[in-house]
Amino acid sequence: MANEKPVTVHPDKPKLNPGDQADLGTPGAGENVCRECQGTGKLREKDCPICGGTGVVIEEIGGA
Repeated sequence: MANEKPVTVHPDKPKLNPGDQADLGTPGAGENVCRECQGTGKLREKDCPICGGTGVVIEEIGGA
């Protein structure tokens, strides 16, 4: 199909989880405990869908 755009894959970039607001290392962002699973990475014995099972999310910090 001629109108399809190529998909850009960045294997060197970490996968963002649904709860992440920015890439790790982004100025003005940092790790925070996932509010959904309280940092355990689990909900009902499954990986937390918000943090991807890591227990942390990347959020914007500060606020001017």
